[in-house]
Amino acid sequence: MANLKSEIVLNIELDENRVPEKLKWTAEDGGIKNEDAKAMMLSVWDSKKQESLRIDLWTKDMPVDEMKVFFHQTLVAMSDTFNRATQDERMTATMKDFCDYFAEKLELKK
Repeated sequence: MANLKSEIVLNIELDENRVPEKLKWTAEDGGIKNEDAKAMMLSVWDSKKQESLRIDLWTKDMPVDEMKVFFHQTLVAMSDTFNRATQDERMTATMKDFCDYFAEKLELKK
């Protein structure tokens, strides 16, 4: 049986101060080819060190109001992923409550 592989490629264009100017990503299995993005968060679990390794990047022209929405949507998605991974309904509900609080305080929900 052949090993299946899937590749996700991130390309970051930097200015002279190494600040991201452009983010592009490709995930051909998902139908994404060299698409623009304004921000990204990537977390990888290092089992040996028992810690998460992260890359958080956003472009100079990422608007603050969009960043707030991006964070909210990311927190909601993390709550969903936490639930699927752990089936811990009680903590998921607590996380969702925080997401609602976050959105309310930032006036994201109209």
